[in-house]
Amino acid sequence: MEKILTALPGVLLIRPRVFRDDRGFFLESYHREKFAALGIADNFVQDNHSCSKRGTVRGLHYQLRHAQAKLCRVIAGEVLDVALDIRRESPTFGRWTSALLSAENQQQIYIPPGFAHGFAVLSETAEFLYKCSDFYFPEDEHGVLWNDPQLKIDWRVREPVLSPKDKQFHPLAKIAAEDLPRYQA
Repeated sequence: MEKILTALPGVLLIRPRVFRDDRGFFLESYHREKFAALGIADNFVQDNHSCSKRGTVRGLHYQLRHAQAKLCRVIAGEVLDVALDIRRESPTFGRWTSALLSAENQQQIYIPPGFAHGFAVLSETAEFLYKCSDFYFPEDEHGVLWNDPQLKIDWRVREPVLSPKDKQFHPLAKIAAEDLPRYQA
């Protein structure tokens, strides 16, 4: 298993060791001790699985009082995965990073608490799996507008398919400070 640093401290790309032969492949998608050795020691409590069609953009989501670390991967198709630093007073506040996750490259991305998260489906469909370090609480769900003009995120989709909820989020600059997590060095 290999840890690859991204442009945002704490957000990590994980390249698993894949064993291939004429039958197919095998990989460990999660091993608590091996992930802890890479610096990921979260206690994951919930697994989620979504299937989305081409052009779907989900995000940018976060929980405030029940902040979640996420470990994400794709088992069918390809997505552009995006992590946005929304921690007040962070040296990288308002910056984002992205990674292509696919069934083919079998990479994962780790997103620590304090970041908003989203993805765009680049293939015909994509099945997206992610582990969370806290449970989902609908009353604690927050978000940043996916196409916030100040962020300039290139989602690589022309006509995005969005949920009504995701269309209603505000740009980062218009979100009240008390609705954003605080940076802790």
